[in-house]
Amino acid sequence: MDRPETARPPALEVESLTVELGGRRALDEVDIAVRAGELVGLIGPNGAGKTTLLRAVLGLLAPAAGTVLVDGRPVERTRGRVGYVPQRHEFAWDFPLSVEKAVLTGRVHRIGWLRRAGRTDRDAVREALERVAMDHLRHRPIGELSGGQRQRVLVARALALEPALLLLDEPFTGLDVPTQELLTALFGRLREEGKALLMTTHDLPAAAGMASRLCLLNRTVVADGPPDTLRDPSVWLRAFGVAGSDQLLTSLGVMK
Repeated sequence: MDRPETARPPALEVESLTVELGGRRALDEVDIAVRAGELVGLIGPNGAGKTTLLRAVLGLLAPAAGTVLVDGRPVERTRGRVGYVPQRHEFAWDFPLSVEKAVLTGRVHRIGWLRRAGRTDRDAVREALERVAMDHLRHRPIGELSGGQRQRVLVARALALEPALLLLDEPFTGLDVPTQELLTALFGRLREEGKALLMTTHDLPAAAGMASRLCLLNRTVVADGPPDTLRDPSVWLRAFGVAGSDQLLTSLGVMK
């Protein structure tokens, strides 16, 4: 379908995306779109391709087929518009950096590899740290942080880029309750500000409570829609391959 010239493209538009890893098809003709002001929960079992999809959106994996567009442009031309919050174990916490300098690394695409940070960059870092309530710890070495504080640093690092699109890979795993509540409120405010968020998570009830849409992925998109429309147990059976009496289904209320 042709898009009206006056219509704004989705912040993220993935069409017929196929990714092969080690001779195996990790993603098969995936279609997903995320618009400004949406938080889409990406749900699926281990090995379903959730992190692979995020890496393809970041341009870190070359697709075998399909397209990835950010604000209507190829992702290769928009990397400075995409913020990424990886899983905590993927970051080098033993590297001798302060909190402030770790967050500043999120602006590399804006600053350039051989240029020094300027006033604008330092202001973006300070604002990002304030948003995650970590400004008072900006000089602390990252190796001394708790798990919840480390997650806040990763979120601030992504926000320092001032992205239009935010990719979140399991942001709530292993967090204390105060940090969960802080991030939940922050993600809600980002939606209100018109940011687009795509979040992988295993916390299905939380995702159903905060996401505008859920996308069930198992190498391809099994279902995509607002949480209250995904009540058909067969959808979850196809996505997870679980029995109809499984606690997963009853915890989400899809068996009612």
